[in-house]
Amino acid sequence: MRLELGNILIKDVQFGSANKVENGCLYVDVASIKAVVLEDERIKEVTVDLARPGESIRITPVKDVVEPRVKVEGSGTIFPGVIGKVDTVGTGRTHVLKGAAVVTCGKILGFQEGIVDMTGPGAEYTPFSKLNNVCLIIEPIEDLTPYDYEEAVRFAGLKVGTLLGELGKNITPDELEVFETKPLIEQINQYPNLPKVGYVYMLQTQGLLHDTYVYGVDGKQIVPTIMYPTEMMDGAIISGNCVSACDKNTTYHHLNNPIIRSLYAQHGKEINFVGAIITNENVFLADKERSSNFTSKLATYLGLDGVVISQEGFGNPDTDLIMNCKKIEQSGIKTVIVTDEYAGRDGMSQSLADSDPAADAVVTGGNANEVIELPPMDKLIGSYAYVDKIAGGFDGSLANDGSIKVEIQAITGATNELGFNKLTAKTY
Repeated sequence: MRLELGNILIKDVQFGSANKVENGCLYVDVASIKAVVLEDERIKEVTVDLARPGESIRITPVKDVVEPRVKVEGSGTIFPGVIGKVDTVGTGRTHVLKGAAVVTCGKILGFQEGIVDMTGPGAEYTPFSKLNNVCLIIEPIEDLTPYDYEEAVRFAGLKVGTLLGELGKNITPDELEVFETKPLIEQINQYPNLPKVGYVYMLQTQGLLHDTYVYGVDGKQIVPTIMYPTEMMDGAIISGNCVSACDKNTTYHHLNNPIIRSLYAQHGKEINFVGAIITNENVFLADKERSSNFTSKLATYLGLDGVVISQEGFGNPDTDLIMNCKKIEQSGIKTVIVTDEYAGRDGMSQSLADSDPAADAVVTGGNANEVIELPPMDKLIGSYAYVDKIAGGFDGSLANDGSIKVEIQAITGATNELGFNKLTAKTY
């Protein structure tokens, strides 16, 4: 599959009388956005607001982040099986409003939604502080179940992301990126002297609002399978989970997976990037065994020499991570795992809930228990009502002056396990 991503660089976002992109600015019409969101009868009201890099703005509780995109050439539509028909994506050309995002927030769903500060020390922990954000503050109808509320908010973000993405359909991109993975035999023969490397992409699928969707299917219902990396870059996988904000993969993360991009960057130079295996994270032991067996089998079937494995979440998924690592290593394939840590506020506790000597090549996104103080902001998008309750917060986190003392796990994307952040750790 060959995918072209045409990036239309967005440097500002403003309200306007119509939705349009002009001279690097995204103009948004509130009435049209509200009309799209309020098509869902489960949503009582939506407020639209804007947040730009460097502004004294705090957004909380953040649920998902969506990058506006549109298919220009090739099969399918963005977010197939959810917004569009279930056509295979990953080919042709897709235009991207690069530098813009749709951020959904509102009444808390569970306890693991997060915080995005657009300036100050907290802004350095999240990539979303660097984007021009169109924020949707969504108010559900009374007595809506948590599952229906999550779905309504998820669909709202995707629909608005699609609406704004359409603005780029007939615009000449500022830059063009090309990614290609050939059918397996062609791919292997293309660089026969380079090590064959694959990517095992673990998806959060534990249920109870810990869900990820593949072509619209709940990831709990799949067995591990092979996918072209360009499919993920073209909207085949979306977020629907409420794991801790610091290491949840938002839809934006799935679209811009830095591991996939890094492997493509080394393709034909140091490695032969053969493809990706997606797998789920399970609750029951038998399901963990089944999925890790499948993952190891597929890695062997592809004839890989090395594998990068990333997880999402922590605790229970650490077992899935180590099972995948151990079984793939036992197959004679070298592994590198990408995770983060919950090592206590002093950094002295056990970092992962599971471990094995086979996991001897580890990349970490940092310690989520590190404590930070976020200064007051001039403007709030969302609500302070849940700061003491979200994962990473505690009684007294919110001070009277609007400052917040929390663990960085409360910051959206702070220790992201795809490496979409600035934190890591080294051993000496």
